[in-house]
Amino acid sequence: MLAGAEPAEAAARLPRSQPERVGIDPAGVLAFLEAVDRTVGGLHGMLLLRRGKVACEAWWAPYEPRRPHMLFSLSKSFTSTAVGLAIAEGRLSVDMEVCGFFPESLPPQPSPNLRAMRVRHLLTMTTGHDKDATQGTTSDPDGNWVRGFLSLPVEHAPGSHWVYNSAATYMLSAIVQKVTGETVRDYLEPRLFRPLGIEGATWETCPRGISVGGWGLSIRTEDIARFGQMLLQRGQWNGRQVVPPAWIEEATGKQVANGTDPSSDWAQGYGYQFWRCRHGAYRGDGAFGQYCIVMPAQNAVLAITSGVGDMGAVLNAAWDHLLPAFDRPAAPGAGEALKQRIAGLCVPAPAGSAASSVERAIAGRRIVFESNADGIRSATLTWRQGRPRIAMETETGPTRLDCPHERWARGTVPMRDMRGGTVRAAVAARGAWTSADTFTVTLCFVESPFVQTHAWRFSGDEVTVSRRTNVSFGPTEMPYLRGRLTQV
Repeated sequence: MLAGAEPAEAAARLPRSQPERVGIDPAGVLAFLEAVDRTVGGLHGMLLLRRGKVACEAWWAPYEPRRPHMLFSLSKSFTSTAVGLAIAEGRLSVDMEVCGFFPESLPPQPSPNLRAMRVRHLLTMTTGHDKDATQGTTSDPDGNWVRGFLSLPVEHAPGSHWVYNSAATYMLSAIVQKVTGETVRDYLEPRLFRPLGIEGATWETCPRGISVGGWGLSIRTEDIARFGQMLLQRGQWNGRQVVPPAWIEEATGKQVANGTDPSSDWAQGYGYQFWRCRHGAYRGDGAFGQYCIVMPAQNAVLAITSGVGDMGAVLNAAWDHLLPAFDRPAAPGAGEALKQRIAGLCVPAPAGSAASSVERAIAGRRIVFESNADGIRSATLTWRQGRPRIAMETETGPTRLDCPHERWARGTVPMRDMRGGTVRAAVAARGAWTSADTFTVTLCFVESPFVQTHAWRFSGDEVTVSRRTNVSFGPTEMPYLRGRLTQV
């Protein structure tokens, strides 16, 4: 019997253990952390589960367990689960025609390939599009993404051509909303989130109020681990069948081929919005290193949130160091060494001095910036008891950030959302004088993969701010800000 809308028990932390108590050599976990740090860095949170218990938990300050984290395309695996639940309730099937759900949004003469497209093709990303249809889908001038998707050419017969396609997942979300009357987020709330103890899940929506499906979900790292453990248990959670086991088997199994490289974790086959991995594992993943890796042969789950540019390097480190650590005797002293390493984990802060002789000349003076695309108009730097504060005036509102040298200071900054509105994004900041004339700030957007570095260089009355981000879908170097100090 599925959980349905029954109330769930109060959310509780997953049970904790030690690596050696569940048959994991801590030296392997330590080697994994060191390998990732050496090759790509950028991890924010990690939970390694075995036999249903958290064997290792690691957080890189200022990231912390209570914060949600953007999942990007890991959201797709949750959308797939919503489809499976709707099928179990008899609301749709994988063989239903996509056109049949949206007759009001079809082009005047739908092509044969479009008419042949089924729910199954959306799930397996074999819609027949020659490339990812997301840009064309989201470009509809009226914000009707369904119409945007259905208006695009379908160059190949559905089922004959695999291409990664986030718009296909959006259409799955739209179909679930069409047949249930609820967004995917709301539909999953009583059926998946509440039973698993996932609280406060948020999901971005399109201009028509449909959960975007292929991205946009934010939950905690431990919630990812809960999801993975439920999958490992074939849909069971606390003695209840939350998701049908047959759906999990179909969704996480190889439905279509997606490459031929035996050494690539992106060419082992694709299921229903899940990737097959080497070593008999499977996963959901999202841009910049959001992972839910399920390892059935090892009875283990690895949940990671991060901001990495090379996602394959993290998987390689897992296979190279974690897999051999299962069922291996613990190396002497490895447990204590791992604890010490975890205790010191931190996002790199600016390396430099807490003070500079330049402070006296600039403190409290207003910096007026030239016109810029980010709408940053002016800023003022002050030092109170030696602790710097940056106050900025922008088109989206005021920002005041403490940037101490010795610790992370928390705050918020205004940002534009998908609909053009303004939201406050949680951040943590640290600052240091990295040279006599340059004050550098590291800014962690603690509910996302993004970490920005801003270097404020002062030369007389001229101010230049160089900015870069750790990861991006485009350039990581951001446009310079140029301004001038006004007189006191």
